[in-house]
Order: sequence, then C-alpha cells, then structure tokens
Amino acid sequence: MAATNPFDISGKAAIVTGGAMGIGFGIVRRFVESGANVLLTDLDEQAAKAALARLPRGPGRAEAMQADVSLEGADEAMVARCVERFGGVDVLVNNAGIYPAVPVLQMSPELLDQVYQVNIRGLVFASKAAGARMIQQGRGGSIINLSSIAAFHPSSVGLAAYGTSKAGVSQFTKSLALELAPHRIRVNAIAPGGVITEGANRQLQSMMTPEQEAVWRVEYVKAKIPLGRFGDPDDIARVAVFLASSASEYVTGSDVLVDGGMLLT
Repeated sequence: MAATNPFDISGKAAIVTGGAMGIGFGIVRRFVESGANVLLTDLDEQAAKAALARLPRGPGRAEAMQADVSLEGADEAMVARCVERFGGVDVLVNNAGIYPAVPVLQMSPELLDQVYQVNIRGLVFASKAAGARMIQQGRGGSIINLSSIAAFHPSSVGLAAYGTSKAGVSQFTKSLALELAPHRIRVNAIAPGGVITEGANRQLQSMMTPEQEAVWRVEYVKAKIPLGRFGDPDDIARVAVFLASSASEYVTGSDVLVDGGMLLT
C-alpha cells in the first residue's frame, strides 16, 4: 500500500481573506503550490487581481474577489463564490486585519469600532458562514485564524486596540473549536511575532529615517528574537499548510506561536 502524505492539501477548496499581500499572500501561494484551490479575497480589488499574476502556475488554482469582511453579507458572499468556483469550502483562513497605531489616550470611538469590525466581527461571521457550509458538506474542515503574540503580551504603545482584538481572536478560536469539534471541523489560531511585510515596512518607514530603521532592525533582533531574524510570510504560510492538512487532524483550539522565540524574552 502506498504511503499517504499527511501534509497533502491537493484538491481542497480554501478561502483566504486579506490575501493580496503580506502573510495572506504567502498563505495563498503555499496553498496553490500544494494543490489547493483558493479564493483570494481582499478589500482592494486591484491588488487582489494583481496578486494572482504573482502566483506560481499550479497545481492548484486561484481566483480573486473583492470583499470587505467588516460589511454584513460579505461572509456569505465569499462562501457562495468558493462553492460556485471550487465545489465547496474545506479551509477558511481569516487573515484580514488592521493595526492602526494610536495610544489609548488619543483613541477615538470610531477607530476602536473599526478595529473591532474588521479583526473580530468579520472573522466571527466568516467563520460562521464557512462552518455552516462545512457542516452541510459533512467532511470536516479547518478554520485558521490569524492572531498575534500581541494577544499575549503588549507589542508597543499604540497597539492596545489591535492587541485586544487579537486576544479576542484567540478566545473565539477556543470557543468555536469546542462547538465545531463534533463535526470534525478544527479551529486553530496562528500567532505570528515580528514578520516583515509590506504593511510593516510602510509603518516603520513612516516613523524612522532609513538609517534609524536599519539600526533598529539589528538591535531589535539582538534583543528580542532568539532565533536571530525577523519572520517572513512563508514562515506563517507553512504552518497554515500544516493546520489545513490531515497532519493536524488531532489539533484544535490551539494558538500556534510562530515568533522565533520572541515571547521567551
């Protein structure tokens, strides 16, 4: 009998929100390379379409869709499109998120509401829609939520709203995992540490001169990251493939830290 590959996700139908760049795009790329068919959704329709051109050629397929996860109905629309194009939904990756840097004493109600709408509400109702479809299909599934080490330890002044939202993501992950376990639907969270993405680079460049940024990166790695480097989107994407595959079939309700040991310091 031929040995099976527990990391094989070929033929699975997946939705990845916020998939046009950064961690989301890294996950889409790894999924497509691994044979999954992916609905890449993003708030920026042009960026989502441009991302398709940067993907490898198969073996999986990908399609782009504009979606604002904070809006009512976006969840059902994403699931319906994935079912229409790929025949079902086996994996949902809730990656879309925002992280405005504003100290609490300067925070407006509108900003807090916006973070909540995207990082919590959008994730919750996308999970509800995908979970209902997975139950209907009767073959199990995997929901992967992007949390952050900020859920467990403050990252910096100005990210209180973001960190609080990610703590909510981790708690919701555990609650939904308990609810969906009887249907063989696993729900887990990935908690990245310092990952260099387009968005992170823009934020740093807005705060520092190039010279200051170069020094900061070196000193931060020395002080904070035992493995000696920042993460990149593929570090997170490979964990997402594990959580989407049968290799993790006995893993649910977990926060998987992918931080190079940052929380140890």
